[in-house]
Amino acid sequence: MKSKTIPLTELPVNTPATIKNINGGLGFKQRLQVMGIHKGQTIKTICKQPLKGPITINACGCQMTIGRGMAQKIEVETTR
Repeated sequence: MKSKTIPLTELPVNTPATIKNINGGLGFKQRLQVMGIHKGQTIKTICKQPLKGPITINACGCQMTIGRGMAQKIEVETTR
């Protein structure tokens, strides 16, 4: 199996992945940290809204919705 790093926005629905990098400033990283999203964590995309709408993810056993702009800055690694 080969691993590749992609933005969270490109992760297929119901595919688990590990967060490898968060591209953003200190404030952005702290905001995600408060939400429970951090480097090394396993997450899964639950739902993607059409027309570049928000993305619902499962992280730490909780579902949360984040905007596509935020999701684009989160790089994940999946094995395929």
